[in-house]
Amino acid sequence: MTDTPARLLNLLSLLQTPREWPGSELAQRLDVSPRTIRRDIDRLRDLGYPVEATKGAVGGYRLVAGAAMPPLLLDDEEAVAIAVGLRAGAGHAIEGIEEASVRALAKLEQVLPSRLRPRVTALQSATVPLAQGDGAMIDPRTLTTIAGAATGRERLRFGYRARDGAESRRLVEPYRLVSTGRRWYLVAYDMEREDWRTFRVDRVSEPFATGARFAPRELPVNSAEQLFGHTRSAQQEHEVDVTFDAPAALVAAQLPRSLGTPAPTGEASCRVRARSTDSLEWLALRLSLVDCDFTVAGPPQLVAHMRELGARLTRSAGG
Repeated sequence: MTDTPARLLNLLSLLQTPREWPGSELAQRLDVSPRTIRRDIDRLRDLGYPVEATKGAVGGYRLVAGAAMPPLLLDDEEAVAIAVGLRAGAGHAIEGIEEASVRALAKLEQVLPSRLRPRVTALQSATVPLAQGDGAMIDPRTLTTIAGAATGRERLRFGYRARDGAESRRLVEPYRLVSTGRRWYLVAYDMEREDWRTFRVDRVSEPFATGARFAPRELPVNSAEQLFGHTRSAQQEHEVDVTFDAPAALVAAQLPRSLGTPAPTGEASCRVRARSTDSLEWLALRLSLVDCDFTVAGPPQLVAHMRELGARLTRSAGG
């Protein structure tokens, strides 16, 4: 790669991944010599990017937090606003952006100056989020710690609370974070049990990367199906059947994508039939936000939740 500006941008993109890069690996990725990498690192430092170098067998280069935001990125107010927004998106599993939020938040917090961190935390603690259906809230720092360890191929330690309440300490090789829309799961190789496991992230406490690197294991095909299938079967699935007294285009614009595309049943009506792992409480609330009349045919439990929600709203209005 002979185009210096393009090479610098590619180098910066690699360094923004939360891990340490050996110079030889960077040189191989960019198809240049280690000497060129050293010169490019110096150029990035001259531009204000805080690149730290460590020596030794596992040493390399890492982008760290600096005294100021690097040039041509964000000013202080923008950095704080984006960090708070990404934490909200990552911690509360907003549909469609949760995994991107974690990746972006991990990159931003990697270089966020220490003087801005208290402002981000203060704004985050001052906001009251809308609770999820099962009330499982996750600290975004837990997600970014796990994501950083998985990307950097570092072994991870954390406390874990099982379904029956039993507490344990785990040492794992993190493979991937999986979002099911309302919950996060970690797929990892458990070092003590010598087998692949899935962990609910809302039951993880005090995670930290140990700094010990590992060579990624190949996830067996049958294990992948079992592990990822477990995250789906761990949530109850509902057969949702709703008819709306409005055109399909209007309803589609107001419904979450997880419920699929409404099928027209007439010029001013449509029907939604979908499988959903969302809680019945959340489904009842979400359907009630659609700006038209509708009829819920199933499941029966959702019909009961809709009646209860309707009665509660009527009572609150003095009816």
